[in-house]
Amino acid sequence: MPMFEGLSSRLDGIFKDLRKRGKLNETDVDSAIREIRLALLEADVHYGVVKTFIARVRERAIGVEVAKSLTPGQQVIKIVHQELTKTLGDGGRLELRGNTPHVIMLVGLQGSGKTTTAAKLALYLRREGHKPLLVAADIYRPAAVDQLQSLGRQLNIPVYDEGTTSSPPQIALNGVQAALRDGASVAIIDTAGRLQIDTEMMAEVATIRDRVSPRETLLVADSMTGQEAVNIAQGFHESVGLTGLILTKVDGDARGGAAISMREITGVPIKFLGTSEKVDGLEVFHPDRLANRILGMGDVLSLIERAESMEFDEEEAEEMALKMQRAELTLEDFRKQLRQIKKMGPLTQVLEMIPGMSQAVGQINQEDVDRQFKRVEAIINSMTAQERIRPKLLNGSRRKRIATGSGTTVQDVNQLMNQFQQMQRMMKKMANQRRPADIRSLFH
Repeated sequence: MPMFEGLSSRLDGIFKDLRKRGKLNETDVDSAIREIRLALLEADVHYGVVKTFIARVRERAIGVEVAKSLTPGQQVIKIVHQELTKTLGDGGRLELRGNTPHVIMLVGLQGSGKTTTAAKLALYLRREGHKPLLVAADIYRPAAVDQLQSLGRQLNIPVYDEGTTSSPPQIALNGVQAALRDGASVAIIDTAGRLQIDTEMMAEVATIRDRVSPRETLLVADSMTGQEAVNIAQGFHESVGLTGLILTKVDGDARGGAAISMREITGVPIKFLGTSEKVDGLEVFHPDRLANRILGMGDVLSLIERAESMEFDEEEAEEMALKMQRAELTLEDFRKQLRQIKKMGPLTQVLEMIPGMSQAVGQINQEDVDRQFKRVEAIINSMTAQERIRPKLLNGSRRKRIATGSGTTVQDVNQLMNQFQQMQRMMKKMANQRRPADIRSLFH
């Protein structure tokens, strides 16, 4: 993910050098470890965490398991991966057992994305078979209640609120009672934050905790705040007793040190990562998968899960496979596939989940990709249904009309058609080389 782009690039260079070597002596190992240490510190990882991590790696790397290995460079990389996974913790599922409603209290500073995360978490839990209720207990931030209500309507998830006149602890208690009355299995309480930690805020969230006895108290922390995120986590944990962390804005350009440091420093597990501003941009945290991404090894499991979560019609998939087999894909089909790709998330996120593609991410400007996708879709949208099905109809006058209607140029339309024709030729070639069953498997 972009947050770890700098660290991943540095580590990739170090590991390439290790792979080139044959036997590794203690000087080689120390040199590599020194570079890894610098890379972690530059990524804003807490000094104490770096010190402990490097000590563990060095102890193993100069030991028997590397000395006797046939591929010592690969063995060092394996050790770094294992120790990084250990530092990131065991992950942690939500503890939702016993009587309902299960109460989840979200805490954090203003600007961390807490209200949006409440809605994302509600959507995630509904997909897991729960019946969530959102409770709007942030009465101080302008429009916080309205924002949660708007998100609730968008997701068709009920929101309990009392406006901004009641006290947050009373709103939280009443919200939990409403969840019990309405048969909701989970009540998610969006508490108020401040611009910085202060005694008044801590006292209020502690009172809410005492009133509703939450099963989970989750800190929503902005990963862009770097080392300060670690201090914030410590402050909340000491005051209210956290059970988990949700790191937001991990798709941003932060250096990533907070994610690596917070679990080690606080002892509190990271449970979710906020991967985009979209309402479905919330991923369950898997330390081994994040370690894979940081070390440029991809994350195929998360990519598969993301693909499986998308709605895909079986009959449509079968029809698409047959069209590909006959090399009969139309621009309408192309548009459908484009929309499916966009649902997968930013292209940079998808690429970094593919092993060996992490370095390609740094060469892609996501804004340029988004603009190109929008341009292509606008061009196809400006065509008639008949033109999408029969592209051969697109003569010069039609292409001029399409360019005007889509706000593009005739050159853009011609470029798209050339690319589409190349894709058709490629699919015809694939169809001649593959069995029908192989082609159908591409769409399932």
